[in-house]
Amino acid sequence: MPYDHRKTPHRLRTLLRGPALVLAAAGCCAALAGCGASQASPSDGKSTQGAEAAPTTATPSGRPDGSGAPAASPGAAGSSLAGRTVVLDPGHNPGNFRHSKEINQKVNIGTNRKECDTTGTSTNAGYTEAAFTLDVTHRLRDLLTARGAEVVLTHDADRPWGPCVDERARIGNAARADAVVSVHADGSAVGHRGFHVILPARVREGAADTAKIVGPSRELGERIADRFARATGTAPANYLGSGTGLDVRDDLGGLNLSTVPKVFVECGNMRDPKDAALLTSAAWRQKAAQGMADGIATYLRG
Repeated sequence: MPYDHRKTPHRLRTLLRGPALVLAAAGCCAALAGCGASQASPSDGKSTQGAEAAPTTATPSGRPDGSGAPAASPGAAGSSLAGRTVVLDPGHNPGNFRHSKEINQKVNIGTNRKECDTTGTSTNAGYTEAAFTLDVTHRLRDLLTARGAEVVLTHDADRPWGPCVDERARIGNAARADAVVSVHADGSAVGHRGFHVILPARVREGAADTAKIVGPSRELGERIADRFARATGTAPANYLGSGTGLDVRDDLGGLNLSTVPKVFVECGNMRDPKDAALLTSAAWRQKAAQGMADGIATYLRG
């Protein structure tokens, strides 16, 4: 939907009015849910009306066995991302379900006004998208910092709720990120399987003007889709994108308000039992993080 709640050693940077975590390349290999039905989601995330009432803590990130140490990145040698900044946006916040009044407040996304955020979806067994996306984000962070990138998180479950979708966009803009990736999982119908990457449409209305980022965002999305499929062995979504794994949308504030290349990655469908079995596997989540890291790296290296 367009998040594991561990605190890890970090150096703190305040961006805008919400904290974002910045992990420097040196010494930062510490251990570490726009979704609903993708084509008709009410906001940058899915609202499941209580599906997240009992947040589930994900397996500690790191190795596929959950031991906490980051897995080695194949081909990392000679693939330095030093000097590049990547903003990672874990979809939703584990505390959102306790703050319905706050997250239901409308914010301006350029084309109209939409909810600040949503709770995200969950598997039938109660594993939340918020837990999933934060776990994958931690794994992805470690892989990117191991390659020398500076990584900024829009949040690390270090605030009661949010940030709102407009603030998420501002954090990436303020960081002058070379790439922004918002991590999600979908909440579509049973039988809808596979991953997809959401790209920004050309939008110019109000505070939104995506003209300069449409091209580079598509390139970023294509690289991630290719490497995600290779790393995870999963296929592009069978319910949108005509088998490309790419979906263009103009209704997501996190994309509309971005001034830097940005995509959303919907890693799979939490409401389908077969996809859910993958999403709840620590080993598969490590592969998902690896695929995204490889895609981001190939994009940044040109």
